[in-house]
Amino acid sequence: MNIRQEIRLPDLGALLGRSGAAAPRRRRSSRRPERVVHRELVGLKVGASQIAAAQVVNDGSPELVRVGRERLRDGIVVGGEVKNPQALGVALGDFFARHELPTKSVRLGVANNRIGVRAFQIAGVVDETQLGNAIRFRAQELLPIPLEEAVLDYHVIGKTTDEAGQVMWRIVLVVAHRDLIDHYVQACDAAGLGLVGIDLEAFGLLRALAAPQDADPSGETSALVGVSLGHDRSTFAVSDGRVCEFARVLNWGGEMLTDAIAKAVPLPTLDAETAKRTLTLEDPTAVPDGLTVDQGSRAVEAVRAELRSFARELVSSLHFYQNQPASLPLGEIVLTGGTSQLPGLAGELERVVGVSVRIADPLARVQSAPALAEVDELGSLTVAIGLGIED
Repeated sequence: MNIRQEIRLPDLGALLGRSGAAAPRRRRSSRRPERVVHRELVGLKVGASQIAAAQVVNDGSPELVRVGRERLRDGIVVGGEVKNPQALGVALGDFFARHELPTKSVRLGVANNRIGVRAFQIAGVVDETQLGNAIRFRAQELLPIPLEEAVLDYHVIGKTTDEAGQVMWRIVLVVAHRDLIDHYVQACDAAGLGLVGIDLEAFGLLRALAAPQDADPSGETSALVGVSLGHDRSTFAVSDGRVCEFARVLNWGGEMLTDAIAKAVPLPTLDAETAKRTLTLEDPTAVPDGLTVDQGSRAVEAVRAELRSFARELVSSLHFYQNQPASLPLGEIVLTGGTSQLPGLAGELERVVGVSVRIADPLARVQSAPALAEVDELGSLTVAIGLGIED
């Protein structure tokens, strides 16, 4: 969804210093850099438990060429933050070599509560060349950190003129702590990756779910809500079909279901993970592998209870979005991520939230060889695929 759903981070060039050098402080310019369109991209998603990547050729219709996914050692990335850049660099280098992925033109996705998305309006600026300065001035009022400690990008998602001739700009501002981005860049640099962009995972998620649509002249547009369920956190994003209007990271992931099973049965964590992978919410007579009927019942009830907790977080985020100016009525919630493959999960959330919920097709936006459709846990590659798409 081009610059409307991509955080290009104009400061990225300064961050790509060799040997982890600190980014120099450059004089700010109100002029935005020209957007470079890449014919081929490798979308890269780094989570707490795994690395996922997708090579996409963008020549007309996007074509998925190759994917890779493997486990990442615990403690390297926690809550979306790199705790050990050197270890991540080694892991990324080995990962790209094993999966024969090109190391040039890599677009990295990031998701963390230290990355903020704010929507606001600016009035009185007629010249678009002055808009960047006006946004930075407003950002100083909105941000909890000094601008020199942040990397930011903005997107114009609307422009109107009232009867008095005053121009009103509707802006989405994306801001990340500079040290958070620095650590990812250091790891990619150590791995020899040609990092050409950094994107919010939320934007990659929305690109994977649906192509950008033209504005509906009737105004009858409903919001698409995308949710990617990760290991220790989940990405929540709302789109009007053209731009990302709202995004946040939820502190909930599939490990919460594992922990709930482990406590309820009780079981060791590894056994609880095995039980989770064979558990279903659709068939009340089915028993997860390795459990007795009674243990299976306790596991299922624990999962349902934990999903109700997650549903409350979803409802809170939905209410927050709908309280924003010019928010849209809700259309549907589309789930993806490894945990979304739990049978009956969509139906359980739909029952609690009261909004239509379905499981995403990770390959909806791309052409691909039949073999790629058979990849295990394809949902965990959805965001990586979206990061590789160039609209």
